Amino acid sequence: MSDEIRRNMALFPIGIVMKLTDLTARQIRYYEQHQLIVPARTSGNQRLFSFNDVERLLEIKGLIDKGVNIAGIKQVMNPMTKDSQEATVITKDTEVKRKEMSDSQLYRMLKQQLLTGGTRPGQVSLIQGELSSFFKL
Repeated sequence: MSDEIRRNMALFPIGIVMKLTDLTARQIRYYEQHQLIVPARTSGNQRLFSFNDVERLLEIKGLIDKGVNIAGIKQVMNPMTKDSQEATVITKDTEVKRKEMSDSQLYRMLKQQLLTGGTRPGQVSLIQGELSSFFKL
């Protein structure tokens, strides 16, 4: 499970996302409430975030830092629904694989994503600058 990982696969608990984005749990829940992100939920109701969610949260953070309010962000970034193609998904297979992975493996996967760039070949990911301080490359 390396390069074939889908970008919307539920992998990261909120604690890791908080460290990666420098957002509080309250801020993350607020953006979820406004349908800017749609993390998956486990059977125990724990939020799990994908690469797409982390990237989207960093985009939101960047817009907030530039002074854009939530209404402006909603216009720039289309609200998401659970049925949206970008929504984070959980399947039995991905849940089993995620439970088998340690935090260090998740960090390694995120680092790999950071080093290989965005979703298209040759594209620089928007999160590379933000996440580069998290990893010593």
